[in-house]
Amino acid sequence: MPNKVLVVEDEANLLVALKYNLNSEGYDVFTAEDGEAGLALARREKPDVVILDVMLPKLDGFEVCRILRRESDVRIIMLTARGEEIDRVVGLELGADDYVTKPFSNRELMA
Repeated sequence: MPNKVLVVEDEANLLVALKYNLNSEGYDVFTAEDGEAGLALARREKPDVVILDVMLPKLDGFEVCRILRRESDVRIIMLTARGEEIDRVVGLELGADDYVTKPFSNRELMA
């Protein structure tokens, strides 16, 4: 079971809820609100899983995914409101392991 989870999400309420739910499941959670900070945190903390929004300030989630995949084999879950087929395909082709669209259930994400 992965221990360290990085959540990169710019919606403050969702970020707080995700952190709470993941902590409740026993995960150590790190958070960032923009792509640059998320990438820096991923490099420093070496998480087991990254939950990554697509529409982020400073550096979008697709670019963060591309860079992370080039640098590591960390598991990446894209969590985004962008649910069009092309967005899912791009995310998966860039190296995401899963693509979950908002709205979502916590049960779905934890699975």
